[in-house]
Amino acid sequence: MNAVPAPVAAASASSADLLLWVAIPYICLAVFVVGHIWRYRQDQFGWTSRTTQLLEHRWLRWGSPLFHLGAFMVIAGHVVGLAIPDAWTEAVGITEHTYHTTAVWAGSVAGVAMVAGLGMLCARRLLNRQIRRGTDRSDKLLFPLLSVTVVLGITATAAHNVFGAGYDYRSTVSVWFRGLFVLQPHPEAISGAPLLFRLHAMSAFLLFAAWPFTRLVHVWSAPIGYLARPYLVYRRRTTPTAATAVGGRTRSASGSRRAA
Repeated sequence: MNAVPAPVAAASASSADLLLWVAIPYICLAVFVVGHIWRYRQDQFGWTSRTTQLLEHRWLRWGSPLFHLGAFMVIAGHVVGLAIPDAWTEAVGITEHTYHTTAVWAGSVAGVAMVAGLGMLCARRLLNRQIRRGTDRSDKLLFPLLSVTVVLGITATAAHNVFGAGYDYRSTVSVWFRGLFVLQPHPEAISGAPLLFRLHAMSAFLLFAAWPFTRLVHVWSAPIGYLARPYLVYRRRTTPTAATAVGGRTRSASGSRRAA
């Protein structure tokens, strides 16, 4: 783990760095945790993605799978890149060159899929009058913030690691990110990172703070049990034919006469 020693960090971190890269992230994480607890206790019926599939299906059919598949790949890439030190990946035989090449190209594919899907979802919400009228305040906050975070991440990767000379964020941004969760923050590790990476990191933490108050809470209600649920058997209900119905009434009538 390429961490900066704590004494050096304390000496080199400015007040602005402490505010931006220590105080604000911790506030966002606190809101993330407490907000989820409050939302679950106060609004369990609203714990949903509030689907609009019945209002429009054509764009949703392509946009939703693209966005979710891209999001899963992006999250997996961030977990490996930010949470796992480079020494660990090298210990299992993954060289820095191999990791960098895989991360750039896999991340680019995932990012393009996520941007395309998100673009379709945003477009249908703007262009469809019924969906636009059903957009609440949380959606008006979520969609722009999510779009900014995704676009900044894609732009940073493209500018520095696809078309640029390359930037090793695992020795700076990742060190800062892991330090937050072990209560040993190193704000100077990210303060010298390129602007696009810093903007992407800040927008991501703001997204964490908004998460509990938006439809993103449905992530924690993924229907995992659906994968192991037994099949439901559907049987077609048989409808009597006209001849059978007439015959039944005839037999009933004749039976009534005999009874009389």
